[in-house]
Order: sequence, then C-alpha cells, then structure tokens
Amino acid sequence: MESLIKFVQDEFVPKKDFPEFKAGDTITVYYEIREGEKVRTQFFRGVVIQKRGTGTSETFTIRKMSGIVGVERIFPINMPALQKIEVNKRGKVRRARIYYFRGLTGKKARIKESMKR
Repeated sequence: MESLIKFVQDEFVPKKDFPEFKAGDTITVYYEIREGEKVRTQFFRGVVIQKRGTGTSETFTIRKMSGIVGVERIFPINMPALQKIEVNKRGKVRRARIYYFRGLTGKKARIKESMKR
C-alpha cells in the first residue's frame, strides 16, 4: 500500500527545484498571499529549526524574531503558494532539530557560519 502511495506522489505531484538547506541555515522563503482578488508576494526570513518528512510530505520550520517575540512558521515543501527559497547563510550546528534555539536570547542566539558546502 505504501509503495502505491509513493508511486502516485512521485508521478502526479509536481516537483519544485529548491536549493538544499538544513537546520541552522538562514533562509528566505517567498510565498503568495491572496487577499480577495489581489495576489502579492510576501517573504519570511529566519533560521531553519527542523526539516521533517520525506518526499511530498516534507515540511520545514523557520523561526524569526519579530521585535522581542519569536515567530515560527511551518512550510510544506510542495505548497503551491511557495515561489522560491533563498539560502542566505549556512549555519554550523550539530543537531538536525535545534529546538534549544527557542530558549536562547541575545548573543547566545547566534549560529556560527559554516565555510563548507
């Protein structure tokens, strides 16, 4: 049954070509917002907290600071409104899911930049 679902997802769901990124990277996600008849592009720039899932059900969580309030947003990788993803900085972290980042403030909330990749 799982192989049938995987086959249908691979055949009929269109693949978008996004750059490779992982937890700790700072990325900008551009996506469409519909307000009645108007359509505009909005962006969300922040640090990738986690990537979860595989194939068409893959999602990623981004965290940014808006003033003194932390804002997190989960994006499905195959969301139709997703236009493009830019990788701004490559972060150097040792974990795949950096939930500890939520509790850090000030200078401790910085991630070292990776020189590789």
